[in-house]
Amino acid sequence: MLLAALSTAVLGTLFAVLITGAPGWDRVKQSFFRGDIARDSLPAILDGLWLNIRLFVVCAACALALGLLVGVLRTLRGPVFFPVRALATVYTYSLRGLPLIITIYLFAYGIPGLRLQGTPSVTVLGGAAIVITYGAYIAEVLRSGIESVHPSQVAAARSLGLSYRRTMRFVVLPQAVRRAAPPLLNDVVSMQKDVGLISLAGPVDAIRAAQISQAGSYNFTPYIVAGVLFVLLALPLIGITDWVTLRAARRQNAGT
Repeated sequence: MLLAALSTAVLGTLFAVLITGAPGWDRVKQSFFRGDIARDSLPAILDGLWLNIRLFVVCAACALALGLLVGVLRTLRGPVFFPVRALATVYTYSLRGLPLIITIYLFAYGIPGLRLQGTPSVTVLGGAAIVITYGAYIAEVLRSGIESVHPSQVAAARSLGLSYRRTMRFVVLPQAVRRAAPPLLNDVVSMQKDVGLISLAGPVDAIRAAQISQAGSYNFTPYIVAGVLFVLLALPLIGITDWVTLRAARRQNAGT
């Protein structure tokens, strides 16, 4: 432990000396690390971050529900369900391949352009773009978790008289979610970061607030402030993800 701490301190010191000793460090420091500008921009960025937090909570819940639905649909068997499986497959393939930025533009600017009555705000449309994008990723994670459950368990549940719906609810899905928890949490962490892209649609979130402050000060420090806040917001989720991943690995090793 002492050796690890010492080697980390030495490496960190060397890295700091390398950066601060660079010829252009003074200029970079003035452009990205101005304490006075950080202090002035912090209140507005915190106000914008509250929008990011609310959007993240809603989008995470909706994406998990959508991903679960699509993941189950992709595992349905039988020729009668082929159209459903085909639609679910097209959805997951398309949305996983389409960049999130383009999806946000299509929703935030394309849908209002149709001039339909009752069109929601750009914040809602941008959030919907995040939901359907991450829903595709989550659907594939859950599908792999569902298909990892041995067919004998499904057969045993059906032989006990459980319907397909009750078998999925009480036998398959609990095991699938437990096995897929680490990659699911990784997707949630990525979503927490990508909700900052809602600024592309126009709402004043943390990123947009930093952009406004940067435009007034001609300094990039507000972006650093927003980045630090996003990192601090992600740390608990990252810690939970690492803990769940480690526990899953220990369970697997204990089982073998």
